[in-house]
This record gives sequence, structure tokens and C-alpha cells, in this order.
Amino acid sequence: MQDQPATSRPSRQRRIALIGLDLLLGVAGAFGQAPWGLWPLAVLGLAGITWRVGHAATPRIASFRALTAGFGYFALAMSWIVEPFLVEPEIYGWMAPFALFFMALGGALFWAVPSWLAARLTSGWRARGVAFAAVIVLSDWCRGWLFTGLPWALTGHIWIDTPAAQTAALFGSTGLSALTMLAAALPVALWRGKARAPAGAVRGTILSALLIASAWFYGTTRLAAPLPPDRPEVLRLVQPNAEQRLKWDPYWSQVFFQRLVDLSAGPTADGSAPAAVIWPETAVNFLLEDAGSAPADLTRLANAPVLLGIQRREDERYFNSFVEFRRDGQIGQTYDKFHLVPFGEYTPWGDALSRLGISAFAARYGNGYTPGVGPRTLHGLGDGLPPVQVLICYEAIFSRHVIRSGPERPEWLLQITNDAWFGTVSGPWQHLAQTRLRAIESGLPMIRVANTGVSAVIDAHGNIRQEIDMNVEGRLDARLPAHLPPTLWSRTGDWPAVLAALALFLGAVLQKRGKSRKSAG
Repeated sequence: MQDQPATSRPSRQRRIALIGLDLLLGVAGAFGQAPWGLWPLAVLGLAGITWRVGHAATPRIASFRALTAGFGYFALAMSWIVEPFLVEPEIYGWMAPFALFFMALGGALFWAVPSWLAARLTSGWRARGVAFAAVIVLSDWCRGWLFTGLPWALTGHIWIDTPAAQTAALFGSTGLSALTMLAAALPVALWRGKARAPAGAVRGTILSALLIASAWFYGTTRLAAPLPPDRPEVLRLVQPNAEQRLKWDPYWSQVFFQRLVDLSAGPTADGSAPAAVIWPETAVNFLLEDAGSAPADLTRLANAPVLLGIQRREDERYFNSFVEFRRDGQIGQTYDKFHLVPFGEYTPWGDALSRLGISAFAARYGNGYTPGVGPRTLHGLGDGLPPVQVLICYEAIFSRHVIRSGPERPEWLLQITNDAWFGTVSGPWQHLAQTRLRAIESGLPMIRVANTGVSAVIDAHGNIRQEIDMNVEGRLDARLPAHLPPTLWSRTGDWPAVLAALALFLGAVLQKRGKSRKSAG
């Protein structure tokens, strides 16, 4: 029995059915993402995709199958992308289906292009399937970098709500993708043709189960280890539940501001003042330069420093910022968001176009935000808080932005965000899941303050200690969880997982050369 796919052309009806199958396999893979968390279904779906790509007769067919499955995967996983266009549906609603289509197609290309390369450089469906699994891991990693990066809905994210997610402390989110794709590929890799198919499939399935069980066991063991005692400082998280369609309305913006003020006042449960009161991203409807007496008034009412998201201006440039209102009523430290959302917060190459006379997209003329200088650790916030790194909204999905080691390593992470743009079905839950993953990878607790939810206190193992649920106005007083020493991932980053995936891919490629030399001999 030769290890080559059949080349007979199926009928038109069968081709349509197989395209539908590839779409469904991609959708099944996406059901492992939050909020569904059906990781067994996701692994089965990805195993089916690996089988289909591995059995493609040509690189072009392999690429098309990966494109089709990827489209189904990203169409479900990124379906929340339609929500921003429905905030004002009478104006932007018509754009929603196009946004979803092109987002799904763009994600699918990150599967199709490397799949063509894998099929082009390998021989035999087993090697092709293994190479496909390897290049998807590498593709997940590349998605965090290319075109400013969008590491959303990685195949490794299916484990975030399970003990297996703790392996991210060793190998990061790319390591979780490697766990996913290796578990999906093992049954395909050990398949031995029709005569020995059952035995090979059983062996591959057993090895896949053992791989998952090993990650599960490591995670369970790590979770069982007690964390250091919480710090004494109490933080107050304030969630106003400001609907996006009403957020900047003159009447409702005052209502939401008053909610923030009212929820910030009063002592903690033990009668003391919090070390800081934290408001979400773009919490207020005025610029920092127009704050007037607000810093003094707010800190007096809260009886604590107030840390908040606010917009600020320098000349004609605008910044999406985090600012400290100190207890003495003065403006303290400021951090500007540096990784902005393309076409949402700025237009790529907008400043370059302004030099050609096209200024409508230029941040330098106030058309969009200007990025800050980059990640940094803030010292001395609030009333004696330990060093912290602030991440504003979108920045928290990038593990590469976390300051992992060295003298500037923070002792906790703070994310302020406004997820009201993204509905309630999947987007905010996936964002929360990725925030938890940053805590697991780095060994640092995460405080998350969201406009409409979910605001949460997350410990260094990624567990949610306390939370304010979606679409609820409220406040939460909590002690700051302690941090852990730098994890292995903090020291090495994603490189061990990237190099392992690259080695697996090269091994599959070299198998083709070995076969060619054997044939020539």
C-alpha cells in the first residue's frame, strides 16, 4: 500500500458536500474558544482538517481545503466583529456582513498559505498532515506579529478554561497551540493504510489522550501548589455599565459619570480607604486637559487616588491614556496606549499620506489616536502600590507586550478596557480568557476593569477570584493577589515552542528527501 492520496476526481455533488464538510470541521474547531469551551469537539474538528489536508492530491487542493476550513473556523470564532457596526445600525449596519466575511477570509489565508507550502515540500499524506499541524502552530505565532498582529482565536486558546492551560507558564500561548495541533495530528500520523488503519488510529488516539492527560496533570499539580499570601492593599474596581450607543450622549454620559462617582465613594468592608479606585478605559467624557477641578473633587469623594482611562491631547494629536489622579488632587503618572487597533483607533500610514496632501487619515492632525512610546512599568501608583504594568484594552491580547523579566518586571498587571463595542455573545468572553492567559504565562496577577464587564480579579494562576458580571453596574473591593517568580516562559518566551514546531515541519520535509534518495538508489 503506497502512502499516496487517490487522484480520481469526485463528482460535482460530492465536491460540494466535501466543501461543506471542511467548513463544518472548521466550525467544530472554533467551538473550543470561549465562551463555548468545547475543547474535545475542537480537537476532533482539527484532526479532521488535518486528515483532509493531508489527503489532498495536490498543494492547490490542500490549500483550498485549509482555506475553506479556516473560513469556517474564523467565521465563528470572530463573529463578534459584527457588533461594532451594530452600535449605530442605521449608519454602519450594512458593513457588518462584509466585515465578518473579510475577517474570516483573512484568518483563513493564515491557514491556506502555509498549508500550500507544507503540501509542496512534503510527500505522503502522513508527512503532509504532520507538516500541516506544524505550520498552523507557526501561523498562530506569526499572527501575533504580521500586519501589526492579531493573536485572537489561536488554536491553543481552547485550553484556557482547563488545567492544561497551566502549561503556558512553560511554553506560552504558542505552546498551547502546539499541544492542540499535536493532539489533532497524532491519529493521522500513525494511520498505516487500510489494512492496519484501526490499529494505527487507536495508537494515535491513545498517544493524543496521553499528551492531553500529561498537560492536564501538570496543570492540576501547579494549581494545587498554594500561592503566596495576598498583599494588604485593597483595590476598588468600578464598572459603570455604560452602553456604547449611549456612552457619548450628552445626557447619558452625565448619568454614567455619576455612577462612577457614586460607586467610588465610601469605605471598604473593614472601614479603611482603598489604596486606589480604578475606572475603565475612556471612562469620562472630557479630555484630561479640560479636567479642571475633577482630579481634586474625585479623589476627595473617593478618599483615595483614582486610576482611570481618559483621552488627552497634545497640540493636534490625541492619545488613549491611563492617568493617575493623586490623593492631593494633582495629576500623577500617565501612560499612553501604544498598540492601537488598525482602522479602529488609527488609519495605517495615515501620517505618511498626509505628506502627500491627504490629511483625512493622519493622527498628527487629530484624525485618530497617536501611539504611545511602548510598554513600561509604573512605580508608586496609588497609596503604596507595587510596580505595575498597564495594558489598555487590545494590548492585553499580546503576550509579547508583557515585561517578563529584569529589574523592570512588574508585580502585577492592570488592564482597563471597554468591551461594550463587542456585544455579549463571544467577544468580551474571549478577551477575558486571553487576559487570564497573560497571568498564567507571566506568573503575575491581573486586575481587569471593564466598562460593561467582565471586571475581574485574576490571580497568578489565571483563576478568577472575584468578578462583576457582564452588563452589571457595581463595584468590587479586593486585595491585590501576590505574584510568582518569573516562569519559564518569562525567561524564554515563545521560542522553544516555535523552534519545536519548526523542527517538526523540517522533519516532515526531510522525509520527502529521504524517499527521493531511496527511489533514486
